[in-house]
Amino acid sequence: MSAVGAAPTLYRTLLGERCDRLPASVRRMHDRAGLQRYRGEASVVRGRSWLSRLCAWAARLPPQTQGAIEVEIDADAHGERWVRRFDGHAMPSRLWAQQGLLCERLGLLRFAFVLEADESAVLWRVHGVHALGIALPQRWFDGVTAMESESEGRYRFDVRAELPLAGLLVQYWGWLDVG
Repeated sequence: MSAVGAAPTLYRTLLGERCDRLPASVRRMHDRAGLQRYRGEASVVRGRSWLSRLCAWAARLPPQTQGAIEVEIDADAHGERWVRRFDGHAMPSRLWAQQGLLCERLGLLRFAFVLEADESAVLWRVHGVHALGIALPQRWFDGVTAMESESEGRYRFDVRAELPLAGLLVQYWGWLDVG
C-alpha cells in the first residue's frame, strides 16, 4: 500500500480497492513510488513481414531474443517512466492515468488501456491508439493484450501485439524478481 500521506501510485489511482486484491508480486511491482529496478528473464518473438518490422520499429519494440531483462520504473505523482531492457535493447515508455484509463506513450504511438483486475491477474485491453496525434481504428488493435500475474511467487508478464495485415509484431513473456 502507498505510504501514508503520499500520492497514490498509478495502479492504485486506476484500480482503487482492487489493487489490494492483486497477487502479492503484482501489487509490489505497482504500489511503490520512486525509482525501482527489477531483473528477470524474458523470451521475445518478433513478426517477420516488412510491415510488422516497420510497426515494431515505430513502437521501439524489442528484437527477438531470449535472456536477461531489466525493468526500471520511476514513479511519481504524474505517472511512471519505464525502461525495459531486453539483452541491452532499451524500450522506454511513459505511463499516466487519464479519464480512468492507463495511457502509455511508446515510440510514435500513444495507447489508452482499460485495466481489468482480480485476485489472479491484471489484463490490459486497448481502448484507443493514436499515431503522431491521429486516432487509429480501435479494431486494428484487438490483437494487442498484456497480462500481469504471479506464479511460484514471481511476477509474470505476457505481452502480445498482432495487427491486421501486419500479423505478429511481437510477443514477449517472462518473469521479474520484485522482492
